[in-house]
Amino acid sequence: MDAVKKAEGQAEGQAAADDTAAEVLSVAMSVYSPADEERRRGVRRMKLIATGFLLVATVVYGFAKWAGAAGAGAWADYVAAAAEAGMVGALADWFAVTALFKRPLGVPIPHTAILPTKKDVFGQALGDFVGENFLSAHVVRHRLRAVGIGARVGKWLAEPEHADRVTEQGMAVLRGTLRVLRDSDVQAVVSEAITRRAEMQEIGPGLGKMLTRVVEDGGHRGVVDLVCARACDWLVEHRESVMGAVEGGAPGWTPRFVDRRVGDRVYKELLRFVTEMRDMPEHPARGALDRFLHDFAEELQSDRDTRERVERVKRDLLARGEVQDLIQSAWSAVRAMVVAAAEDERSELRLRARASLMSLGARMGSEGRLQGKVEAWLEDAATYVVTTYRDEITSLITETVESWDAEQTSRKIEAHVGRDLQFIRINGTVVGALAGLLIYTVSQLVG
Repeated sequence: MDAVKKAEGQAEGQAAADDTAAEVLSVAMSVYSPADEERRRGVRRMKLIATGFLLVATVVYGFAKWAGAAGAGAWADYVAAAAEAGMVGALADWFAVTALFKRPLGVPIPHTAILPTKKDVFGQALGDFVGENFLSAHVVRHRLRAVGIGARVGKWLAEPEHADRVTEQGMAVLRGTLRVLRDSDVQAVVSEAITRRAEMQEIGPGLGKMLTRVVEDGGHRGVVDLVCARACDWLVEHRESVMGAVEGGAPGWTPRFVDRRVGDRVYKELLRFVTEMRDMPEHPARGALDRFLHDFAEELQSDRDTRERVERVKRDLLARGEVQDLIQSAWSAVRAMVVAAAEDERSELRLRARASLMSLGARMGSEGRLQGKVEAWLEDAATYVVTTYRDEITSLITETVESWDAEQTSRKIEAHVGRDLQFIRINGTVVGALAGLLIYTVSQLVG
């Protein structure tokens, strides 16, 4: 039930976030920046100019008709025909341009106010267009292959200042990530991972193989030398303790001087034995120890009872709180060490990272095979992202357009492209006039 409630809460939170984003986008579309206001003033100026062309054509048409009626000659008819056609062209283009953004003269003529009424359709069409022509695997692969990104990245990374920048940014990301992570969460994960791995993996055979190699290579002899030296020093420093232990274990009926002589004899023999082991690399006891370690290594690998006993010891150790605390504290030590190394510009971590980046860049810039591998990885990654999340990307476009206010969107688009559209009206007036003049002239010649 808790999981269900949590999922419902996350869904409600996501829905609220989407609604908030839609409101923000809607508000953003309704707010005009100073640049938008300047564009709108430019559109109004161009509208006045285009309307001026229409008025000029109208005045010219009226003057030509008056002149023709007053007997001015045939030229008046030619001018009237050109002006009339210019008026028609201007009005037709005014209707076409106006119909994009609103109802001409407020009359609900079908197929007008196209942007406000067809905004959602345009959004869907735009999303589909982007998905089909920009987010296809073929297009992405072809574009990345044409760019030659492998060689470019290699050449860029080979520059020391660029490698320094990447290293600095990488270290900043690493520090931020380590600081954001909660110690308790990471420690629990690390502890569980190490414990589970240790419980699943039998350590006896591995320890046996390692011990075999150590004994064969003589790697244990340094430890034996250290133990013998420390034992000899300890005996020298604690002579009375050893003799006291011997005397304390003697029968009560023996004379004290006898116990003393026996203790002294035992101490001297023990000291001689340990001293000889320390000073004689070929001492028989050392050989016996080598054989014991070799046999124990074999048992760890082949003897079932020995392996089971080792597993029990392992489980007992893992269950102890001290061991778990040690495992968990390892994360804190590692994190502190990595953060300190990431902050120190002369640390081995940063120097090695920088050198590795420069080396990689040099190889990518000169080795075609490595360039091909890097480009193939990038192409595969980009293709995977595009093919996997194409619907989400296109839906983002569609939903964003749908969230815009229709009227405000129309006004904002008109502010951006309306000035150029007014040239259509001007061109319609001029081209219409020329076409009308040409048609009237041809008709007169033919007629």
